[in-house]
Amino acid sequence: MTLFDHFRRPLKDLRISVTDHCNYRCLYCMPLDDYVWFEKEELLTFEELTRVANVFVRLGVESIRLTGGEPLVRKDLHKLVQQLSTLQGLKDLSLTTNGALLAEKAGALKAAGLRRISISLDTLKPERFREITKKGNLEEVLAGIAAAQHAGFRPIKINTVIMRGVNDDEILDLADFARAQGLIIRFIEYMDVGNVTAWSLEKTVTKKEILQAIQSRYPVIETGRNANRAPAIEYHFEDGGKMGVIGSVTEPFCSTCSRARLTADGKMVTCLFATNGFDLKSMVRSGCSDEELTQTIIAVWSARVDRYSEQRWAAIASGAGYSPQNQKKIEMITLGG
Repeated sequence: MTLFDHFRRPLKDLRISVTDHCNYRCLYCMPLDDYVWFEKEELLTFEELTRVANVFVRLGVESIRLTGGEPLVRKDLHKLVQQLSTLQGLKDLSLTTNGALLAEKAGALKAAGLRRISISLDTLKPERFREITKKGNLEEVLAGIAAAQHAGFRPIKINTVIMRGVNDDEILDLADFARAQGLIIRFIEYMDVGNVTAWSLEKTVTKKEILQAIQSRYPVIETGRNANRAPAIEYHFEDGGKMGVIGSVTEPFCSTCSRARLTADGKMVTCLFATNGFDLKSMVRSGCSDEELTQTIIAVWSARVDRYSEQRWAAIASGAGYSPQNQKKIEMITLGG
């Protein structure tokens, strides 16, 4: 079956955050010190996650992506991958990671049934990498990329958030790195996720600017969105290879968004910029049936009217002014990317 929301957007993709903990403290993601971390018992177990995911798949979800926090800090994550990979009707199972722990875990994840990996990489300069992540070691991430390649993951995508005055001078260097390594890089406009990024439009390097930088060296041909619903506009380099740009601020894609999210503590969330979610964990742990869970998910998705990014850009473009502080949002490390 296919489940549609208020604006006839289908439910096709599920992003599962398996933990809110992370071994980095990236400046565009990490909340302030007063954030209350989830205790272990608050997290959905692998069995609970698989049960909820199976209900989503029966409702038409075709793709599941595991996120965090940093998902690889969740112990034995490959066991969850193994359980999810057996769900009948699931077409794609992927993971987004910062790559720091990937070198030791890539083989087990591949063997368990993980199909694709996306790795965050915002700079190729070791000192700048440490400044952005606060705790990170660039060499560990590069080793993780190599391990993923060795394990046989294809394609491997690199996610790069471009911030003015931080790493916008590395657009071509990062493109060169991805091309040389046979990776698909996706440049992402810096946006106001969570509540503590001190985001402003002035810090956002736009999709247009990113493309201008790329095309100063490499001609590219636009090929559109994968399945007409992926966040990235894809491009082919004329001399071979692919890249993508996610214009999350200046070219919002709310009208084709088909993603639901499940937080690490079991809340169903219908937008990356949501202020709250619906508590599925309490239902699961109170002994609800799969049919009750199904009907709840149907009700939540059917009532979905989210289009935050479109509203944000309309406010900016109209000159009416926009302040991200006016809407308190779930933190990125709670929600997942």
